[in-house]
Amino acid sequence: MKRLRAFLVLLGVWALCGVALGTRRGNASLDRRGHRHRHPGHASLHRHRQRAGKEGQVLHRSKRGWVWNQFFVIEEYTGPDPVLVGRLHSDVDLGDGNIKYILSGEGAGTIFVIDDKTGNIHATKTLDREEQAQYTLTAQAVARDTNKPLEPPSEFIVKVQDINDNPPEFLHGPYYARVPEMSNVGTSVMQVTATDADDPTYGNSARLVYSILQGQPYFSVEPQTGIIRTALPNMDREARQEYDVVIQAKDMGGHMGGLSGTTEVKITLTDVNDNPPKFPQSVYPMVVSEDRVPGEEVGRLKAKDPDMGDNGLVNYRLVEGDGMSVFELTTDSETREAVVKLKKMVDFETKRSYTLKVEGSNPHIDPQFLAWGPYKDEATIKISVEDADEPPVFVAPSYTFEVEENAPPGAVVGRVHAKDTDVANNPVRYMIPRYTDVEQFFTINSDDGLITTTRPLDREAQAWHNISVSATEIGGHHQDTKVRVNIRVKDVNDNPPEFATNNEVLMCESVAPGKLIETVSAVDKDEMAHRQHFTFSLAPEVAHNHNFSLKDNRDSTASIYVLRKGFGRLTQDVYHLPIEISDNGVPALSSTNTLTIRVCSCDSKDTILSCNVEPYVLPAGLSTGALIAILACIVILLAIVVLFVALRRQKKEPLIVFEEEDIRENIITYDDEGGGEEDTEAFDIATLQNPDGANGFLPRKDIKPELQYPLRPGLGRAAANSVDVDDFIKTRIAEADSDPTAPPYDSIQIYGYEGRGSLAGSLSSLESVTTESDLDYDYLQSWGPRFKKLADLYGTKDCSVADADDGEDS
Repeated sequence: MKRLRAFLVLLGVWALCGVALGTRRGNASLDRRGHRHRHPGHASLHRHRQRAGKEGQVLHRSKRGWVWNQFFVIEEYTGPDPVLVGRLHSDVDLGDGNIKYILSGEGAGTIFVIDDKTGNIHATKTLDREEQAQYTLTAQAVARDTNKPLEPPSEFIVKVQDINDNPPEFLHGPYYARVPEMSNVGTSVMQVTATDADDPTYGNSARLVYSILQGQPYFSVEPQTGIIRTALPNMDREARQEYDVVIQAKDMGGHMGGLSGTTEVKITLTDVNDNPPKFPQSVYPMVVSEDRVPGEEVGRLKAKDPDMGDNGLVNYRLVEGDGMSVFELTTDSETREAVVKLKKMVDFETKRSYTLKVEGSNPHIDPQFLAWGPYKDEATIKISVEDADEPPVFVAPSYTFEVEENAPPGAVVGRVHAKDTDVANNPVRYMIPRYTDVEQFFTINSDDGLITTTRPLDREAQAWHNISVSATEIGGHHQDTKVRVNIRVKDVNDNPPEFATNNEVLMCESVAPGKLIETVSAVDKDEMAHRQHFTFSLAPEVAHNHNFSLKDNRDSTASIYVLRKGFGRLTQDVYHLPIEISDNGVPALSSTNTLTIRVCSCDSKDTILSCNVEPYVLPAGLSTGALIAILACIVILLAIVVLFVALRRQKKEPLIVFEEEDIRENIITYDDEGGGEEDTEAFDIATLQNPDGANGFLPRKDIKPELQYPLRPGLGRAAANSVDVDDFIKTRIAEADSDPTAPPYDSIQIYGYEGRGSLAGSLSSLESVTTESDLDYDYLQSWGPRFKKLADLYGTKDCSVADADDGEDS
């Protein structure tokens, strides 16, 4: 017990000295204030005793065996020897080496090693507090020979003591900030923050102080918070917009030997409306030609405003001047320029210059800088009008004239007048463009603009004529201008009245006398005046007829009445009633119009049933003699037709010498081959001969000839049995040419003869019947099996023919 106390005292003194001197070696059983801590071993032993008591066992309190506290190790130690962390000792250790110390936990065996005999703990590697601030280990004393635990295991902590080995860092740099221009001194821009990986609870390693290295005297930074503030008043964006500021953070409270880190802050001044617009010029001269049309641009001007965006917008307006009604001002949306445009046409001869005053102002004004105003400016615009060679100008925008219908050629229509408004006042020439007067109804005097007609006009064909007249300046640039001329053709009474409709009037056969059957009206192609009136009367030739009467109603209509009864369709079905119509024009015109009245069959209620002539009714107006003559003609025609048909049926033979086998109508196909030159029975030459024509006479069988013509000498030389085809054909041709009774139509006759002048000779087998073949067909034997049949036919037949000839000679 005395030894334990003496060890504890020595250990406590050593720990105190180690802490006071700041050595890198040693352990401690006391804290910095000298208080003794309850070591873990005791706690573990106490818990073990409690558990045993719960199981009903009687345990005796043993003496506390472990004596230590938490240990400290300086980080980043780079000495040659391992660092002694501390020493473990148990009161059961008698120093005879029978006790073995065992260390386990974080880093045991790799970072921390223990001498199993003495209990000394060493750190074999350099430790970094920023990687791991403390390690938890477990110590235990066991018997060396049996490894039987002599003490319960207990935990202890090894803390890594921090040193200032990490500089401050700005993790989010570089920084970008914006602050309005003209801000007051001390206006906060932004706050920057640096971090230090060292232990903030130990010493001043993590105590940071901020300072500004670049950016003075415009900005400053608070040392403790890192807030950047403006340091100068009235910083103008238009003078300088961007600033590069460098901020430093230093640990150890900013004292010498501390580590530091820097970051960049780019500060941009944002715009405020602190500048009024300003015109670069006080007077802007412009020129406009008098031939410009409204809407065309005259000139541009722009007020300068160094502000940006909405702060730099400028609105323009005309304030005063003598051209307020002639010119207008707009703003170009892209260039933000004031555009002066022509509102009305200008005239050099009337006014040659204009003066305008324009104002440019900011629409968005910052109340903070209102005292710096006014935020507007004015300028003067002087516009000069240039003389231009203008086309002539008509004294009226359009003309309307009247001319009487049917007026003779050369009638005056009207006069147009144009003048040259230029100072030169050149003469003007007039003309009518042909495309406006295609039919050339009018002509114009080129000198004085008098329009006349070229021929009479018809109002009923065209009531209005719309033409154009062109006036061209003589001299100058020959510019022209056009004016519209509307010509109305005045009506004269040159068209007689006529029926409004030309419909037929249908009347029943049983109509009663005095009945109104129609009311007629009239129209006139002439222009209908309000007082125009028509009168009706029957034509003189029917004024005293006994069928119909007419009553003038004196309202431009007339009524038609029936005078008698007994109308019949069989007697007369259509009546034509001429009516004379007159107008009251000057001069008065009249015309005779025929009203057609048709008689129809009606029922008892006067409903029309039919107005057509019945089929059985004879044509009206034909006499009996005419009908008999028509019937006689019909009978004669029928007799002729019957006679002709009967004669046709009595004929037995056709009209031509050939019978039914006419070569033009019949085609006979034989699906076999001839026997060649050896076949003498395949064709009979006698079929080409006509026995009736052997005597030189070819009778026609469709008529009976009146005269018989003798044959000319030499035409009958070919005998009936002759086989000279050439002579036979010539004979037949001569007969056909000299026979006056030959058929009066062309006939095609085909003969199998090619003539004697052919170099190839005849292809017909007819000639080979009586001639010897001089061809040698033996070469067919060498042509192969496909030509064996031909070789056999011709080769063998040649031999057989030769044998037959030899037999006949013998």
